[in-house]
Amino acid sequence: MEKRERLQISRRLQAVAGLASTGMVLADVGCDHGYIPIYLLLKKRIPRAIAMDVNQGPLLRAEEHIRAWGLEKYIETRLSDGLCALAPGEAQCIVIAGMGGPLMEKILTEGEDRAKAARELILQPQSEIGRFRRFLSENGYCILEETMIREDGKYYPMMKAVCGEMKYEREAEYRYGKELLVAKNPVLKEFLLREQAQADQILSAIQDSSTDSARSRRKELEEECRVRKEALAYYEV
Repeated sequence: MEKRERLQISRRLQAVAGLASTGMVLADVGCDHGYIPIYLLLKKRIPRAIAMDVNQGPLLRAEEHIRAWGLEKYIETRLSDGLCALAPGEAQCIVIAGMGGPLMEKILTEGEDRAKAARELILQPQSEIGRFRRFLSENGYCILEETMIREDGKYYPMMKAVCGEMKYEREAEYRYGKELLVAKNPVLKEFLLREQAQADQILSAIQDSSTDSARSRRKELEEECRVRKEALAYYEV
Protein backbone atom coordinates (compact mmCIF):
# COMPACT_ATOMS: atom_id res chain seq x y z
CA MET A 1 0.00 0.00 0.00
CA GLU A 2 1.44 3.34 -1.03
CA LYS A 3 1.28 6.29 1.28
CA ARG A 4 -0.97 9.04 -0.02
CA GLU A 5 -0.26 12.73 0.27
CA ARG A 6 -3.29 13.33 2.46
CA LEU A 7 -5.34 10.92 4.53
CA GLN A 8 -8.93 10.88 3.30
CA ILE A 9 -11.46 9.81 5.92
CA SER A 10 -15.23 10.17 6.13
CA ARG A 11 -16.88 13.23 7.61
CA ARG A 12 -18.27 10.98 10.34
CA LEU A 13 -14.80 9.87 11.42
CA GLN A 14 -13.47 13.42 11.18
CA ALA A 15 -16.26 14.57 13.49
CA VAL A 16 -15.58 11.77 15.96
CA ALA A 17 -11.86 12.61 15.94
CA GLY A 18 -12.69 16.28 16.38
CA LEU A 19 -14.21 15.59 19.80
CA ALA A 20 -10.95 14.14 21.18
CA SER A 21 -8.94 16.50 23.36
CA THR A 22 -5.38 17.36 22.38
CA GLY A 23 -2.39 15.75 24.08
CA MET A 24 -3.98 12.55 25.37
CA VAL A 25 -3.00 8.94 24.73
CA LEU A 26 -5.92 7.51 22.79
CA ALA A 27 -7.42 4.02 22.69
CA ASP A 28 -9.63 3.29 19.68
CA VAL A 29 -11.98 0.39 20.46
CA GLY A 30 -13.22 -1.36 17.33
CA CYS A 31 -10.60 0.47 15.30
CA ASP A 32 -11.47 -1.09 11.92
CA HIS A 33 -8.98 0.55 9.49
CA GLY A 34 -7.22 2.54 12.22
CA TYR A 35 -8.10 5.83 10.58
CA ILE A 36 -8.98 7.82 13.72
CA PRO A 37 -5.60 7.42 15.50
CA ILE A 38 -3.72 7.86 12.20
CA TYR A 39 -5.66 11.05 11.47
CA LEU A 40 -5.06 12.49 14.96
CA LEU A 41 -1.35 11.65 14.90
CA LEU A 42 -0.91 13.24 11.48
CA LYS A 43 -2.63 16.34 12.89
CA LYS A 44 -0.21 16.19 15.87
CA ARG A 45 -3.21 16.13 18.21
CA ILE A 46 -2.15 13.05 20.21
CA PRO A 47 1.26 11.65 21.24
CA ARG A 48 0.43 7.97 20.65
CA ALA A 49 -2.45 5.54 20.41
CA ILE A 50 -3.63 1.97 20.93
CA ALA A 51 -5.84 0.55 18.17
CA MET A 52 -7.93 -2.39 19.35
CA ASP A 53 -10.41 -4.76 17.75
CA VAL A 54 -12.05 -8.04 18.67
CA ASN A 55 -11.27 -9.49 15.22
CA GLN A 56 -7.89 -10.11 13.60
CA GLY A 57 -9.00 -8.94 10.14
CA PRO A 58 -9.59 -5.29 11.08
CA LEU A 59 -6.32 -5.24 13.04
CA LEU A 60 -4.40 -6.45 9.99
CA ARG A 61 -5.99 -3.68 7.90
CA ALA A 62 -5.15 -1.13 10.59
CA GLU A 63 -1.54 -2.35 10.75
CA GLU A 64 -1.24 -2.01 6.98
CA HIS A 65 -2.41 1.59 7.11
CA ILE A 66 -0.23 2.38 10.13
CA ARG A 67 2.84 1.10 8.27
CA ALA A 68 1.89 3.03 5.16
CA TRP A 69 2.02 6.26 7.16
CA GLY A 70 5.17 5.29 9.07
CA LEU A 71 3.44 5.43 12.44
CA GLU A 72 4.44 2.04 13.86
CA LYS A 73 6.30 3.70 16.74
CA TYR A 74 3.22 5.67 17.73
CA ILE A 75 0.26 3.30 17.24
CA GLU A 76 0.17 -0.12 18.88
CA THR A 77 -2.45 -2.67 17.80
CA ARG A 78 -4.06 -5.15 20.18
CA LEU A 79 -6.56 -7.96 19.78
CA SER A 80 -9.16 -7.12 22.41
CA ASP A 81 -12.75 -7.90 23.28
CA GLY A 82 -13.91 -4.42 24.17
CA LEU A 83 -11.59 -2.88 26.76
CA CYS A 84 -10.15 -6.18 28.02
CA ALA A 85 -6.62 -5.61 26.65
CA LEU A 86 -6.38 -2.07 28.02
CA ALA A 87 -4.97 -1.41 31.49
CA PRO A 88 -6.80 1.12 33.69
CA GLY A 89 -5.32 4.58 33.12
CA GLU A 90 -3.28 3.48 30.11
CA ALA A 91 -5.29 5.76 27.80
CA GLN A 92 -6.71 9.12 28.81
CA CYS A 93 -9.12 9.22 25.84
CA ILE A 94 -11.17 6.19 24.78
CA VAL A 95 -12.99 6.21 21.44
CA ILE A 96 -15.86 3.78 20.77
CA ALA A 97 -17.56 4.55 17.46
CA GLY A 98 -19.68 2.91 14.80
CA MET A 99 -21.31 0.21 16.96
CA GLY A 100 -24.84 -0.40 18.15
CA GLY A 101 -25.79 1.25 21.41
CA PRO A 102 -26.38 -2.05 23.30
CA LEU A 103 -22.93 -3.35 22.31
CA MET A 104 -21.35 -0.11 23.53
CA GLU A 105 -23.23 -0.46 26.82
CA LYS A 106 -21.80 -3.98 27.17
CA ILE A 107 -18.26 -2.75 26.49
CA LEU A 108 -18.55 0.05 29.04
CA THR A 109 -20.13 -2.23 31.64
CA GLU A 110 -17.60 -5.04 31.30
CA GLY A 111 -14.68 -2.58 31.17
CA GLU A 112 -16.03 -0.09 33.70
CA ASP A 113 -12.75 0.18 35.65
CA ARG A 114 -10.90 1.05 32.43
CA ALA A 115 -13.58 3.39 31.11
CA LYS A 116 -13.80 5.34 34.35
CA ALA A 117 -10.02 5.59 34.64
CA ALA A 118 -9.96 7.56 31.37
CA ARG A 119 -10.37 11.32 31.35
CA GLU A 120 -12.88 11.28 28.48
CA LEU A 121 -14.92 8.94 26.30
CA ILE A 122 -15.71 9.77 22.69
CA LEU A 123 -18.83 7.79 21.78
CA GLN A 124 -20.75 7.36 18.55
CA PRO A 125 -23.57 4.83 18.94
CA GLN A 126 -25.34 3.73 15.77
CA SER A 127 -28.63 2.57 17.32
CA GLU A 128 -30.89 3.00 20.37
CA ILE A 129 -29.21 6.32 21.05
CA GLY A 130 -31.82 7.62 23.49
CA ARG A 131 -31.46 4.47 25.56
CA PHE A 132 -27.68 4.85 25.39
CA ARG A 133 -27.81 8.39 26.79
CA ARG A 134 -29.98 7.11 29.62
CA PHE A 135 -27.45 4.32 30.25
CA LEU A 136 -24.69 6.91 30.61
CA SER A 137 -26.81 8.89 33.07
CA GLU A 138 -27.59 5.82 35.17
CA ASN A 139 -23.99 4.59 35.23
CA GLY A 140 -22.06 7.61 36.43
CA TYR A 141 -21.26 9.42 33.17
CA CYS A 142 -21.99 12.97 32.10
CA ILE A 143 -22.21 14.15 28.49
CA LEU A 144 -20.14 17.33 28.06
CA GLU A 145 -20.51 17.88 24.34
CA GLU A 146 -22.47 16.52 21.39
CA THR A 147 -22.43 17.06 17.68
CA MET A 148 -24.32 15.58 14.74
CA ILE A 149 -23.56 15.28 11.06
CA ARG A 150 -25.35 14.05 7.96
CA GLU A 151 -23.35 11.96 5.50
CA ASP A 152 -24.62 9.92 2.56
CA GLY A 153 -28.20 10.41 3.69
CA LYS A 154 -27.58 9.12 7.22
CA TYR A 155 -27.52 11.06 10.48
CA TYR A 156 -24.80 10.48 13.06
CA PRO A 157 -24.93 11.93 16.58
CA MET A 158 -21.77 11.63 18.68
CA MET A 159 -20.72 12.76 22.13
CA LYS A 160 -17.94 13.38 24.61
CA ALA A 161 -18.61 11.97 28.08
CA VAL A 162 -16.74 12.04 31.39
CA CYS A 163 -17.35 10.60 34.84
CA GLY A 164 -19.96 12.65 36.61
CA GLU A 165 -23.63 13.17 37.36
CA MET A 166 -26.18 13.79 34.61
CA LYS A 167 -29.94 13.82 34.93
CA TYR A 168 -32.09 15.21 32.15
CA GLU A 169 -35.56 16.60 32.85
CA ARG A 170 -37.29 15.69 29.60
CA GLU A 171 -37.60 12.59 27.49
CA ALA A 172 -36.64 14.65 24.41
CA GLU A 173 -33.26 15.41 25.99
CA TYR A 174 -32.47 11.71 26.34
CA ARG A 175 -33.84 10.76 22.94
CA TYR A 176 -32.28 13.58 20.92
CA GLY A 177 -29.49 14.98 23.11
CA LYS A 178 -29.78 17.94 25.47
CA GLU A 179 -26.53 19.50 24.26
CA LEU A 180 -27.73 19.34 20.64
CA LEU A 181 -31.12 20.82 21.55
CA VAL A 182 -29.73 23.66 23.67
CA ALA A 183 -27.29 24.51 20.87
CA LYS A 184 -30.15 24.38 18.33
CA ASN A 185 -28.04 22.07 16.20
CA PRO A 186 -29.22 22.53 12.59
CA VAL A 187 -28.53 18.93 11.55
CA LEU A 188 -30.68 17.63 14.41
CA LYS A 189 -33.49 20.00 13.38
CA GLU A 190 -33.30 18.67 9.83
CA PHE A 191 -33.49 15.13 11.21
CA LEU A 192 -36.47 15.96 13.44
CA LEU A 193 -38.41 17.54 10.59
CA ARG A 194 -37.71 14.58 8.32
CA GLU A 195 -38.83 12.11 10.97
CA GLN A 196 -41.98 14.14 11.62
CA ALA A 197 -42.87 14.22 7.93
CA GLN A 198 -42.44 10.44 7.69
CA ALA A 199 -44.57 9.89 10.80
CA ASP A 200 -47.31 12.15 9.42
CA GLN A 201 -47.39 10.11 6.21
CA ILE A 202 -47.72 6.83 8.09
CA LEU A 203 -50.41 8.21 10.40
CA SER A 204 -52.36 9.44 7.40
CA ALA A 205 -52.11 6.02 5.75
CA ILE A 206 -53.39 4.08 8.77
CA GLN A 207 -55.83 6.58 10.25
CA ASP A 208 -58.92 4.71 9.00
CA SER A 209 -57.68 1.23 9.92
CA SER A 210 -59.31 -0.41 12.94
CA THR A 211 -56.99 -3.40 13.32
CA ASP A 212 -55.19 -3.98 16.62
CA SER A 213 -51.81 -3.57 14.92
CA ALA A 214 -52.86 -0.23 13.37
CA ARG A 215 -54.16 1.07 16.71
CA SER A 216 -50.94 0.02 18.41
CA ARG A 217 -48.84 1.66 15.69
CA ARG A 218 -50.87 4.89 15.88
CA LYS A 219 -50.35 5.06 19.64
CA GLU A 220 -46.62 4.49 19.22
CA LEU A 221 -46.29 7.13 16.51
CA GLU A 222 -48.35 9.66 18.45
CA GLU A 223 -46.03 9.28 21.45
CA GLU A 224 -42.99 9.68 19.19
CA CYS A 225 -44.56 12.82 17.70
CA ARG A 226 -45.18 14.23 21.17
CA VAL A 227 -41.52 13.83 22.14
CA ARG A 228 -40.36 15.13 18.76
CA LYS A 229 -42.49 18.26 19.12
CA GLU A 230 -41.02 18.72 22.60
CA ALA A 231 -37.60 18.67 20.94
CA LEU A 232 -38.60 21.05 18.15
CA ALA A 233 -39.81 23.55 20.76
CA TYR A 234 -36.14 24.21 21.64
CA TYR A 235 -35.71 25.77 18.21
CA GLU A 236 -38.58 28.19 18.75
CA VAL A 237 -37.13 29.87 21.85
